Amino acid sequence: MASQAYLGNKIRRLRKEKSLSQVQLAGMLHISASYLNLIERNQRAMTVPLLLKLAEIFHLDLRTFAEDDEAQLVADLKEAFSDAAFAAEDVRPADAQELAMSSPTVARAVLRLYRAYRKSRDDAQALAKVSGGEGPFGFETVRLPMEEVSDVIQEHMNYFPDLEEAAETLAKEAKLEGSDIQAALLRHLEKAHGIKSEIANANQLEGAVRRYIPRRKRLVLSEILSPASQTFQIVHQIGLLTLDPIFDRIVDSSRLSTDDSRRLCRVALANYFAGAVIMPYDRFLEAAENTRYDLEILEHRFRASFEQVCHRLTSLHRTGARGIPFHLIRIDIAGNISKRFSGSGIPFARYSGACPRWNVHAAFLTPGMIRTQLSAMPDGTMYFSIARTVRKAGGGHQVPQNRLAIELGCEAKQASAMVYADGVDLDRVEAAVPVGVTCRLCERMDCRQRAFPPMHQRLLIDENVRGLSFFATLQNPETSGTRKTGATRKPGR
Repeated sequence: MASQAYLGNKIRRLRKEKSLSQVQLAGMLHISASYLNLIERNQRAMTVPLLLKLAEIFHLDLRTFAEDDEAQLVADLKEAFSDAAFAAEDVRPADAQELAMSSPTVARAVLRLYRAYRKSRDDAQALAKVSGGEGPFGFETVRLPMEEVSDVIQEHMNYFPDLEEAAETLAKEAKLEGSDIQAALLRHLEKAHGIKSEIANANQLEGAVRRYIPRRKRLVLSEILSPASQTFQIVHQIGLLTLDPIFDRIVDSSRLSTDDSRRLCRVALANYFAGAVIMPYDRFLEAAENTRYDLEILEHRFRASFEQVCHRLTSLHRTGARGIPFHLIRIDIAGNISKRFSGSGIPFARYSGACPRWNVHAAFLTPGMIRTQLSAMPDGTMYFSIARTVRKAGGGHQVPQNRLAIELGCEAKQASAMVYADGVDLDRVEAAVPVGVTCRLCERMDCRQRAFPPMHQRLLIDENVRGLSFFATLQNPETSGTRKTGATRKPGR
């Protein structure tokens, strides 16, 4: 299900280790003992807020759950089985869930085989396109480095205590107390590391926006960067210079398969560190709550960009001082997902794009303006989100700006803390936009934007009937029974 994880076996084992009865643990979680009983028997799911509460009560690292997360395994299996290669097998979502819960080792083996199959298929298709022999060609790996690094961030729930502590240490050493922290950072960079910085013409950097030259002890930043981005890049470089032990510890404990993945993970961790320095945890959380998560005010107060503020809001998971559990997705105008994190529990497609009804796509219709959306997944879970486009600096006429869209969202029941939800009836299901994960995993047959039938249904064509959607169920009065201009469940199962 959308914001939920089936972790009954782990929770029952944890409760017994602590010698607690179901009644006692249910009281701590503020739920009924009968509901906890259903959770432990995997007949109800553990929502993200309950999971955070459990981690807080027992002082648990959330990775205790994330490293063997049945919910993520189920989602990956469902998406794999939605591939047309399995169309003849009639694998239902319930089958994928049963496999993940009863035989997780076998389920992971199936996923490894599927990824290998996709690699071979994609390589063959790419090779066919260059069969004329024009130039060198490199095959893709089974899992892209960006996918592996996204998984590392998800496993840590985008919260890295060691980096938060390092950010606080730097703030004290560099005396980042005033409004002009960039000047303080530059003084610290020169005094502590002997590194001088300069702003260079865009053409001198040949497309780069930051370049560190170790032999010259020189940090060069591009003129095209905004002041907020310049500050961010300065802290990023300080992180790369000083935090090797922390980066190595996190990278070595993660399941990264290539050197490219490990290098990219270090970049992601340096970005996290930069955000933590510019937006200190306690002060930023207090400001977020006091302004009711008004992103524009937070941008001005912390001299940060819209995207930086959104990222920081997804990382507020410190025990005893948590913010709203947000999810974040970033796409380009073609719908390609370049960043994803689910703190709210909403599932993201791993092998395809997001549902076209998601708020993030509509942001391109109104560039620079924040759009809001109340949405409902097929299982009934409701989410509230805001979305806006952002621009990545170009390099003059020859290198135009790149426009992306970012969505930041949470479960609807937590959205009342956000100023953007004022006037929205967060309990009114009828007002919610019906959305899904992606077409092959969505059961909504009345969606006019459906591009493919669901994984568990096949396509039956009646050429004499056409509905609003090619896949919509329609009755043909001239024929007996129901015929469809789209997909229908196979008989039998």
